[in-house]
Amino acid sequence: MKTTKEIRKVAIVGYNRIPFARRNTAYVHASNQDMFVATLNGLIERYHLQGQLLGEVAGGAVVKGSRESNLIRESVMDTSLDPRTPAVDIQQACATGVEAAIYIANKIALGQIDSGIAGGVDSSSNVPLSVSENLKNILLGVDRSKTFTEKLKLFSKLRFRDLKPDDARIDEPKTGLSMGGHTEISAKYYNISRKKQDEYVLESHQKMVKAYERGFFNDMITPYLGLTKDNNLRADTSLEKLARLKPAFDKEHGTLTAGNSSPLTDGAACVLLASEEWAKEHNLPILAYITFAEAAAIEYVENKQNLLMAPVYAATRMLEKAEMKLQDFDFYEIHEAFAAQVLTTLKIWESPELTKGLGLEHNLGSIDRTKLNVSGSSIPAGHPFAASGARIIATMAKLLNEKGSGKGFISVCAARGQGVTMIIEK
Repeated sequence: MKTTKEIRKVAIVGYNRIPFARRNTAYVHASNQDMFVATLNGLIERYHLQGQLLGEVAGGAVVKGSRESNLIRESVMDTSLDPRTPAVDIQQACATGVEAAIYIANKIALGQIDSGIAGGVDSSSNVPLSVSENLKNILLGVDRSKTFTEKLKLFSKLRFRDLKPDDARIDEPKTGLSMGGHTEISAKYYNISRKKQDEYVLESHQKMVKAYERGFFNDMITPYLGLTKDNNLRADTSLEKLARLKPAFDKEHGTLTAGNSSPLTDGAACVLLASEEWAKEHNLPILAYITFAEAAAIEYVENKQNLLMAPVYAATRMLEKAEMKLQDFDFYEIHEAFAAQVLTTLKIWESPELTKGLGLEHNLGSIDRTKLNVSGSSIPAGHPFAASGARIIATMAKLLNEKGSGKGFISVCAARGQGVTMIIEK
């Protein structure tokens, strides 16, 4: 494998996304490809990339149909990028956007490419539907049949109930529980109260409202299908309103609600990465650098409370390699799948006992929470599964660029007991 002799620095030089839309609202008829093309076109226009041959585009969707097997390449072909730009689909549940960025960053660092786009997209509204098992068997049998009589005989076995489609499911196959069901167990196990969750969520909404008001997102979002901002954001929410919401997963004794959990969401996001030389050649500012990243997984079938705790392992290993402490950062971005998951992560970091319970020798310690998700995160913005990672990287890059220097810590949990962390520096 031919590479450069030295590892090159990987710069974040651009970003774009469309506003995120709550399920079954503004983007109900938009496909994954529609949304990702709109996001790429916004990036291309903002950074004058029309006709450019980029090294590669990487991304993916968590929920996609069989006809979307080459989703990212098909999307690239619908933009004004040079059609010779290659593309690849990557999927690691909610960590997809970050893993796509790691994939592109590693190729740039090794000298295989000079520039690339990483991102993700997901629709929770326009999802592929599965037919019932009996209908599937009948249709396959009809396709194999040689005569009309054989086909008619098979169709005679069809029942009305067989016509009901099955929704695409996102439950954990190994446990049969939803991500929210697992996190409900986490909240009980780690003693995360409903009040703490609601207080956290209220603050996250308020932070994002203020970020919009000060124009933080003005150069980060391309309007799409009538939306100019994320429509899940609630400027008028309050602890009283949040407290009135009923539990969503454990109906009797639960603490997770629609208010303190990220909603099913439609949207897309991407970031533009490059070598320093490419950025200079194209007159693009270096917003920040990706310097370290780590992926991890955790056992969650026996220990159901730990489904979303894999980033604890990733963070520990990454910080050791970077020779940094958790307290060394100016900003922290922790993906908000659920308020309870964020608060559990913080609690494990702070507790020697809980850290040892995960088989780790030393806890990472507490952080300054005023530096956490300072522009709001996935609960107020919404969470299109594969898109959130790119949104988070873009947010961190802009925060560091605004500050002019510093270090940023990113943590994203994902389904199947996985997680990824990243360090971005300016």
